[in-house]
Amino acid sequence: MVLSKTASETDVSIHSTFASRYVRNSLPRFKMPENSIPKEAAFQIINDELMLDGNPRLNLASFVTTWMEPECNKLIMDAINKNYVDMDEYPVTTELQNRCVNMIAHLFNAPLGESEAAVGVGTVGSSEAIMLAGLAFKRKWQNKRKAEGKPYDKPNIVTGANVQVCWEKFARYFEVELKEVKLREGYYVMDPAKAVELVDENTICVAAILGSTLNGEFEDVKLLNDLLVEKNKETGWDTPIHVDAASGGFIAPFLYPELEWDFRLPLVKSINVSGHKYGLVYAGIGWVIWRSKDDLPEELIFHINYLGADQPTFTLNFSKGSSQVIAQYYQLIRLGHEGYKNVMENCHENAMVLKEGLEKTGRFNIVSKDDGVPLVAFSLKDNKRHDEFEISEMLRRYGWIVPAYTMPADAQHITVLRVVIREDFSRTLAERLVLDIQKVVHEFDALPAKLNARLATEKQEQVKNGTVKKTAIETQREITAYWKKYVTERKSNNKTQIC
Repeated sequence: MVLSKTASETDVSIHSTFASRYVRNSLPRFKMPENSIPKEAAFQIINDELMLDGNPRLNLASFVTTWMEPECNKLIMDAINKNYVDMDEYPVTTELQNRCVNMIAHLFNAPLGESEAAVGVGTVGSSEAIMLAGLAFKRKWQNKRKAEGKPYDKPNIVTGANVQVCWEKFARYFEVELKEVKLREGYYVMDPAKAVELVDENTICVAAILGSTLNGEFEDVKLLNDLLVEKNKETGWDTPIHVDAASGGFIAPFLYPELEWDFRLPLVKSINVSGHKYGLVYAGIGWVIWRSKDDLPEELIFHINYLGADQPTFTLNFSKGSSQVIAQYYQLIRLGHEGYKNVMENCHENAMVLKEGLEKTGRFNIVSKDDGVPLVAFSLKDNKRHDEFEISEMLRRYGWIVPAYTMPADAQHITVLRVVIREDFSRTLAERLVLDIQKVVHEFDALPAKLNARLATEKQEQVKNGTVKKTAIETQREITAYWKKYVTERKSNNKTQIC
């Protein structure tokens, strides 16, 4: 959900050139119109505005799938009106969801018997999956503390400072203290040893990340498991592990099958994965799998019968579409192990093409690792004149959406650009991106140094000399005025040359 806001009073209507043959008056922007309009006009008005959105294929900030085969697109559209929660009305869709859960559980090496069904559920995404897993850990911990006659009002969870914001949401929404292992320059994932040091009797679980959002790196879940086993023996606790494999869960089994991070490790009790990331499905599907029935408290499962039959449910959302579940099943049977392996290998190879191209420029340090999620995170070797945020902004002129961000504490002084390599990002696009980055860098070389840095120096001089200080808004206005003047002069020069 995005918090909405209204525009100024001078911008309260929607105008459409193409719709003018149907609609002679402007439509209100934030109030429902009094009268109906033709369907063609409604379509054109919305279509015109959507043209201003970015191109999803060039959105290199996102891990989310932006392309699927036409056959799967048709299945999605055919199921767009099916409510996933109505299991009695749509039993086949429910069956497909159960098949997906079991396929993913086997992919993660769940210890299942020959005829034993896996324990898991489809979710809207990994955020919901993490909420459900966290609630299961919290309830199990509370039940154990109650049985022991101990306080159960101060649960905590240990993570790295590199966790995705959904972990912060879980902690805040469900009143769990979040104990973060700080990062450091050159090491941008959770240190297992430091994580175990933070564990106490109130820790409901330690969350490990298989594929950090910041640089794609896999955390060492095996080492975390081994250290935590020793601590549990020493203390008598039974602190478990949850693996947030949102990005890496559909990568590691195919690229790094020998890597131990999943249910092969005894303390890993639950795993979440995003089907809409490297599960290769459009946005709106995630999965959470538990090691066994004992790891999901029965009291968290609700049973309803007002849709026609007894239906167990454990989700935060109720009604939702069936399309993404069907799409996930399509990808699993369409690609199989061979197909997923080919896709992931291709993504990794294209990431290496991009990495090598950036290294050849001599201008960037590569922050990401070769092993992990196929992405390239990089920073300028010298950002005294111009920084990563300016490069990110300038690349938008070429259509690329490449995010720039600072690392979390205690590495917040490091600024990084990141390119996520998805299935639809070809080698040709990788080579084109390198060329466009080079253009941007060369253009910046011809520009004056960052004005904000110069103004900061001037402000320090003013303070030193006792002259009048500029307010933040005054400084910002001066920066804006400077760049407006600079851009205007460049446009004027270009027009003169053309004439």
